[in-house]
Amino acid sequence: MTNAVRILMCAPHHYEVDYVINPWMEGNIHRSSREQAEAQWHQLYQVLKDYATIDLVEPQPGWPDMVFTANAGLILGNTVVLSRFFHPERQGEEPYFQQWFESQGYKVHTLPKSLPFEGAGDALLDRGGQWLWAGYGFRSELDAHAYLAQWLDVEVLSLRLVDRRFYHLDTCFCPLSDGYLLYYPPAFDTYSNRLIELRVPAEKRIAIEEADAVNFACNSVNVERTIVVNKASDSLKQILHARGFSVIETPLTEFLKAGGAAKCLTLRTTETYRESPQVSTIPSRIVQLEGHLLDSGLVNRVLDTIVAGGGSFQVINFSLGAQRLDTSTAEVKVSAPDAAVMADIMGQLIDLGAVSPSEDTTDANLAPVTQPGVAADDFYATTIYPTEVSIAGKWIEVQGQRMDGAIAVTQTPAGVVARCKLLRELKVGESVVVGSEGIRTKRNTTTLKKNATEEFSFMGAGVSSERRVELVVEQIAWDLRQIRDRGGKVAVVAGPVVIHTGGSEHLNRLIREGYVHALLGGNAIAVHDIEQSLMGTSLGVDMKRGTSVHGGHRHHLKAINTIRRCGSIAKAVEQGVLRSGVMYECVKNNVPFSLAGSIRDDGPLPDTQMDLVAAQADYARLIEGADLILMLSSMLHSIGVGNMTPAGVKMVCIDINPAVVTKLSDRGSIESIGVVTDVGLFLSLLVQQLNKLTGQYAR
Repeated sequence: MTNAVRILMCAPHHYEVDYVINPWMEGNIHRSSREQAEAQWHQLYQVLKDYATIDLVEPQPGWPDMVFTANAGLILGNTVVLSRFFHPERQGEEPYFQQWFESQGYKVHTLPKSLPFEGAGDALLDRGGQWLWAGYGFRSELDAHAYLAQWLDVEVLSLRLVDRRFYHLDTCFCPLSDGYLLYYPPAFDTYSNRLIELRVPAEKRIAIEEADAVNFACNSVNVERTIVVNKASDSLKQILHARGFSVIETPLTEFLKAGGAAKCLTLRTTETYRESPQVSTIPSRIVQLEGHLLDSGLVNRVLDTIVAGGGSFQVINFSLGAQRLDTSTAEVKVSAPDAAVMADIMGQLIDLGAVSPSEDTTDANLAPVTQPGVAADDFYATTIYPTEVSIAGKWIEVQGQRMDGAIAVTQTPAGVVARCKLLRELKVGESVVVGSEGIRTKRNTTTLKKNATEEFSFMGAGVSSERRVELVVEQIAWDLRQIRDRGGKVAVVAGPVVIHTGGSEHLNRLIREGYVHALLGGNAIAVHDIEQSLMGTSLGVDMKRGTSVHGGHRHHLKAINTIRRCGSIAKAVEQGVLRSGVMYECVKNNVPFSLAGSIRDDGPLPDTQMDLVAAQADYARLIEGADLILMLSSMLHSIGVGNMTPAGVKMVCIDINPAVVTKLSDRGSIESIGVVTDVGLFLSLLVQQLNKLTGQYAR
């Protein structure tokens, strides 16, 4: 027997599964056998007493999970960090375990009551003795790890659990003697698996399969070269034997019904470790939120972003607006396992409008551009929202706001200028903002566009269904009328479906009556519009009869050829060759248009811009200053326009495909909405509504 090893256990005299606090308990309420549990626990006790000295804590009635002593606390040397149980069903165990620790002369540390931590179930010493692996995500909070590092003077490596079945670290992770590690990688997020791989050499890592994981093979007791386990597959036993370990199986099926096995039933009280080369700290930041936090769901998105990013949060202060129009404020403490994860989380929170307290604001970090069109790896990627950067203690507004760009900072005779640029536009001599320090975004939509006099009242619905089309059409018609009358700007992004569905006559009228001020599309809409104008077909289908025309499959090529003979669409209009249609109306009414080409384009038309970069620049020029963008069944062009459009511009996406509509709505702007409907029907209803507003009726 190894007298140097001592283990604390608790007899299962009151053990029973009579509530559900983990997935293993589901379906097992009152299905456990106390008699069988006593027998299995006693067998484990007999096995372990040959390898360690067993101490016992008295079981208490009413606390059936007290048998799982691993969760009593975490012991290093003569210091104990007492558990703070997450679930009320176990919180009554705390005073009994505290009394036992104090009676044995341990120095006991207690965490704040609101900070869950479940002892050696979620904290396991590396058998090399240099650091502490600590889990979080289900039962223990990340913020508890800072206390562990401070009180135990040990480096803490935080691992995030992501599989509900493995709710404690010791259910899927078992450090072994000589630096070996038995673990189940799918139980952890990507960051945690990477951290494990960085710290544990490949030859020391033993990754198990799911079949072993669900039998709690990782929930083992390791004393020197002996591993005591509920059950292990033959292949796993062979792997362990090859590395010099002997495996003892002792069935613990009754305890699996409550989500525990050998390790859960034991607490090693004699952990020895060498001094850590460093003591870790858990990075934390305070962020502030302001706005309609509950109505907009912003506070939920912020907290979900923190957790999904691998961090933890504590709401320090929340002030709810007293009236419906009042704004709310919140202060949230964000914690992360390391600086890299914190930077990723903070970048996302800034995009959501979170800001650091004014006293904590630091200048933005800048990195020089050393290669044209290339930014530093950790450059800040911009969003659609107005952004400011702190330079030399002064907040500077970023010009040319759009998403998926970098912030280029240059020194000019007039002062520092910050501008949103695509990567290809970056020049040597500029600097780009890197990281997330010294950046803030504005999401107060009432001040985003100064000339917007009317609220886009139906916005915020995300995606509207068929039954709301009439309501949406009424609002859009009202906005179109208001924008036209005050000299505003409307851009239309249109696909060839507009022609196929019979919507061209309605779009023609919108252009003719001054509701459209720029048209953006691809080669296809122009080709099919011109085909219809010249030959009465679209893709060879007679638009009046809805039937295919003999030889109609060549019509689009004949249309292209005709325009190429004229030299351009405008020249075809001037020469009297093109006498109707969308493109005709654009030329006659001086509405600028841009046709962005693609690899699939036939011809293409002389007006189609086949240089992608030039086409993007042309699109950006045409939407500049737009008050509203109407996107009509053109997925790729609409998404492209959405990416280059700043917040504050109203956008409406009309498409029969819900996936396209959702894609645009997911940009996060509350000024955008998607309508799932036939685009031809939509345009017809829109023109009818405009007729009502102007006192004119359809012919």
